[in-house]
Parts: sequence; C-alpha cells; structure tokens
Amino acid sequence: MDSPHGAAVKAEHFGLKGPRGWAFRGIGLDAAPGSLIAVEGPSGSGRTCLLLALTGRMKPTEGHAEIGRHRLPKKMAAVRRIAALGPVPGVNDLDQSLTVAEQLREGALLQRHYGAPIRSLLRSRSERRATAAARIEAALDAAGLDLATLPKGERTTVRDLERLESVRLSVAIALLGSPQLLALDDLDIKLSDTERTEVWALLRSIAARGTTVLAVCSEAPADAVVLRTGPQDHGAAPGTKPSTGAAGTPKITWGTRAKEDAGADAKTEAEPAPKDEAEPEAKKDSGAKKKAAETAPAIATENDADDADDADDADDTGNDGNDGNDDNDDNDDDTKGADDALAEAGRA
Repeated sequence: MDSPHGAAVKAEHFGLKGPRGWAFRGIGLDAAPGSLIAVEGPSGSGRTCLLLALTGRMKPTEGHAEIGRHRLPKKMAAVRRIAALGPVPGVNDLDQSLTVAEQLREGALLQRHYGAPIRSLLRSRSERRATAAARIEAALDAAGLDLATLPKGERTTVRDLERLESVRLSVAIALLGSPQLLALDDLDIKLSDTERTEVWALLRSIAARGTTVLAVCSEAPADAVVLRTGPQDHGAAPGTKPSTGAAGTPKITWGTRAKEDAGADAKTEAEPAPKDEAEPEAKKDSGAKKKAAETAPAIATENDADDADDADDADDTGNDGNDGNDDNDDNDDDTKGADDALAEAGRA
C-alpha cells in the first residue's frame, strides 16, 4: 500500500441546513496534512453530517472547505476520490453474511474498478490478482488485523467478529485505495476503555504514515486537533477564534448558534408589540388620583353636582374626537370618578 501525502483540511463558516434546521453551522478548521482530527460531541449534535460533508458525501449549505487542493462544495467528486470512509454506521456497513476474505476481495475489486487508473486494465489477470493481494496484505498490516488470530482465519464471517476486529477490517478496506483522508464515525460505540485506547493508537499510526485522519467520538484524546460540536463559550463566534487546550493543542469549537438564533427569532415573533411608554405613567396618575379621592371629604351641593356632570360630558366629547385612541379613552374612564371627587374637594 502506498503512503500518500495527507490532505490538509480547512473550513470557514462551514454549515449544512436540512429539512429540520441546521445540522451544523459556523465551522472553522485549519489542520495540516497528516493530522489526527477528532470531531467531539454528544450524539445528535451533527457530528456524522459534518464528517460526510468534509468527505464530499453531503453538500454544505453555506461557507466553504478545502480538502487538499479541492474546494467544497464545487469539487465534491474530487474530494470523494481522495477521501475514504472507515466504519460509518448506516452508510457503509459491512455485509454480515460474507467472510472476511470475501469482504476484502470485494473492497479490492471496487477500488480497482472505480479508483485505479485506466492503464491498470491493460495488465494481465494474474498481475492484477497479485497487485490486489499485495494491497490487501499491506492494508491489513496498517490496520493491525491478523487474520490468523480470527476463529476461522480468513473464512470467519463478519457477524462473528468482535467490535474492535470489525473496526480494523473496515479501516483495512478503506486503506485499499491509499486515501489522503480517512474518516471514521462513532468510535466509542461498543468499545471498552482498553479497546478505545487501541483504536486511537491505530489512528495515530495511520496519521504518522502521512494520511490525514478524521474521527468522530464523544471524548477526544489530548494530542488530537479537536472540532467540538458542543455548546460554545459565551461571547465567542463559532469558527472564528479557536481556543487553546492545556497542552497547546488547538481546540476549534463551534456551538449551537444556529439553534439559539432560531429560538431568538421565534421569541421575537411570539413577543407582543411594546406598549406605549406613557401608559405606565397614566396608570400611576390614575392610582394617585384614586388615592386622593379616597382621602378627600365628599362635600357637594346639587349645583356642584350639575357642574361636574357638565364637565364629564365635555370630557367624553373630547375623547370621541381623539383619532380613535382607545387607550386614552380607557384611562379617562378610569379616572373620571377621581377627577369629580378632586373638583368637589377643591370647591369645599
């Protein structure tokens, strides 16, 4: 198996929106060739969509990314040719009914048919078989899978493999095409702490050979370039200024800004229009007048009452012509009794 120069991975304001909203948004990343990149975050936070978008399998909605010399989203086909998928549940699951040898031969056949140069078709059948066998052996060695240790050797069915052995087999199949970028999903599923340590050691060895590795996990190792899909720090725009870990490792973060924006928009639509700032003052005045009316002596004559009634009629006439301002009408109705009492108290 060749040892290609890995692909640099860069992204700026990278985002993908689906029918149910943003899967991820505001991604910023700058990783050198041969880096070990860990996409860290809880399940359901857009980790798999981000992995598939960076490998050319899903088309982003905003921003751009560069995988090697190829820019996304314009060069998705070119990115797919240099980026291989390891274990990604629901996308490239192994055939449980095949044996390990059959699965490897199928992977080699597909790689030769779609990934090999046209001149390779001019070789003889025996030469093609020898080349495929050499590639399979090199890929198994790079993935750390020894077929002799399996229960039935190469004739062991895929369904009988342990989780760690299944991961190694998927990695070996992905390495058959000598990719510049290797992507793996859900490394924490059904793995013990010891097995998880072995997988990260495997990925480090692949990165050391020159291949850039992109792995999705819930907890990243300290020496990886971390792309976090959890909530971001307050006041920091996602993907703009990467924070730094304790050991100086760049921590490129992005948060739930898309969800927060959607929530803010919904809250703005749901909130009623702000009331007139003068309304609290009117209520305050009304309360003060009512309090004064309660404390003032209620002394009046029949003539005074008639004068108060005439004043009320004048007030009502003025309110009816106030351009339909219902708020002022209500305030006047509320304070009418208080005004009468104050007028009577003043005459007394």
